[in-house]
Amino acid sequence: MGRQIWKPGNMLYPLPAVLVSVADREGRSNLFTVAWTGTVCSDPPMVSISVRPERYSYHMIEETGEFVVNLTTEKLAYATDYCGVRSGRDVDKWEKTKLTRVSGEHVRAPMVAESPVNLECVVTQKLELGTHHMFLAKVVVVHVDDRYMDKSGRFCLNDAKPLVYSHGRYLSTGRELGSFGYSVKKRPGGKATGRKVAPKRGKIKR
Repeated sequence: MGRQIWKPGNMLYPLPAVLVSVADREGRSNLFTVAWTGTVCSDPPMVSISVRPERYSYHMIEETGEFVVNLTTEKLAYATDYCGVRSGRDVDKWEKTKLTRVSGEHVRAPMVAESPVNLECVVTQKLELGTHHMFLAKVVVVHVDDRYMDKSGRFCLNDAKPLVYSHGRYLSTGRELGSFGYSVKKRPGGKATGRKVAPKRGKIKR
């Protein structure tokens, strides 16, 4: 089995495909899709998004220093793609995708009601890296959909079937393979569970 050598590129996949909602000082809002996003710090809780300066929403983030990260699901796949290939300069994406705007607690940007998790964010720093500028932001409020709370009060995000993006394709999250630390968890009798796989929770749809 051989290995091919490619030129340097962005091949860190899969990635969360999120809908980022923004608003300007006059209250005009927009949605756009971001796959280049991630967690950068747990205390204080911070995230990053990387955005091309020519994107319609870029100036709104610069103007207000605020945005909302809305996690996506299987049911939001069409809207997620649409908001990534159409510009808010030309269409009202809220109207076209039939997504619902709801007000947040801290930032002026609206949230997507259909999203299972909404992260209200305030920019702390902008890094002009090249084709993309990275906005580092503090998470100031988190909203979760109580439909995914179980009887014990635990939030079950996986039940929402989160969406990920991998090399030009949208994928649903697949079956659970284990939980954090399962490789060293002790069985009754003292032996580690090793590579034991958890029961299936649905197949990956392609």
